[in-house]
Amino acid sequence: VQLVESGGGLVQPGGSLRLSCAASGFTFSSYTMSWYRQAPGTVRELVAFITRGGGNTVYADSVKGRFTISRDNAKNTVDLEMNSLKPEDTAAYYCYVRIGSRSHWGQGTQVTVSS
Repeated sequence: VQLVESGGGLVQPGGSLRLSCAASGFTFSSYTMSWYRQAPGTVRELVAFITRGGGNTVYADSVKGRFTISRDNAKNTVDLEMNSLKPEDTAAYYCYVRIGSRSHWGQGTQVTVSS
């Protein structure tokens, strides 16, 4: 299983970024995919997840209405569109999938929101 995130960077408050996670090594369309984030000194928290067919999505209260998770089962990718970014969104963002009893994480991509 391999999860590779991309798209992080430095953005001003109010700006937008789109993160992408390229997945391989498993049957992507069969699994719920998630995005987590972790700021320094905090625990890793769930940002959003999307079910295998893309029909259901769930968001953390802190990002509802600003972030959108989507997936492309033909391309084996899951994206996180982030709008109206705030300084408190600054964190490393991780792609995640649980397969059976095993958790798989990407290496993370840094998002920094600062003026």
